[in-house]
Amino acid sequence: MSEAKKLRAMLARPGMIVAPGIYDGLSARLGRMAGFEALYATGGGIARSTGVPDINLIDPGQIVQRLSEICDAVDCPVIGDADTGYGNALNAYRVIRQFARIGLAGVHLEDQTFPKRCGHLNDKSIVKAKDFVPVLKAAKDADADILIIARTDAIAVEGFDAAVERMKLYDEAGADVLFIEAPTTIEQIEKIPTLFSKPVLINMFFGGKTPLVSAPDLERMGYKIEIIPSDAQRAAIRAMQRVFAVLKDKGEASTMAEDMASFDEREQIVATKAWFARGAGYEGK
Repeated sequence: MSEAKKLRAMLARPGMIVAPGIYDGLSARLGRMAGFEALYATGGGIARSTGVPDINLIDPGQIVQRLSEICDAVDCPVIGDADTGYGNALNAYRVIRQFARIGLAGVHLEDQTFPKRCGHLNDKSIVKAKDFVPVLKAAKDADADILIIARTDAIAVEGFDAAVERMKLYDEAGADVLFIEAPTTIEQIEKIPTLFSKPVLINMFFGGKTPLVSAPDLERMGYKIEIIPSDAQRAAIRAMQRVFAVLKDKGEASTMAEDMASFDEREQIVATKAWFARGAGYEGK
């Protein structure tokens, strides 16, 4: 079964999918080892891992390569981020076909103008809904299995009611999952799932514009997917800052031993012994 079909099966069963944000093969393996059944390859996290902000500064080819590495690293569905589709409907069609070929299970596209920005930054702008609908239709035509998630950033620009009306259009255009980004009140969070019959996704992370709600409460409200994009990367940033400070001061980091994976743990995470065993098996044939 393809990862896209696995994700569809997961959506069809009771409960909510919690997908933490990962941004490379190593973070993907750690997320999977923690027991998560699905992962979210955050576009912002991928951008920041190259040293730039989430404002469309890396090209689609770089993103496809990174997503390919992530999908190869784990045995579970990965949801990706296609930003605005990287152009018109034909650009979206082409990139979704690429995403499907590398094994991505689902992908969201958004109605911001290009260049987009992180959904929780200020001063976003959005395209006309009628101009985004063809992008969604093209994405749906690109592959029969991969889930197409429609995202609107309209709350920050046009208000909550306008965001709902946009999402109704995107629902009619064939989106599999609906994603109204950055609700700002508990009342909005509670209302969104009641307005649609299709699965609804929410973005939930510490420090954003959306009030934090526990996973059990989100599930009770009717959400089917929760993504938590940046928390793991932000924790990694803080950990690296600490170890670099110690290295600058002392030249070695033995005082941080309890905060670091051991040599053996590191090799276990990337399955070094399994790779060696596989190689030895070929040599014996």
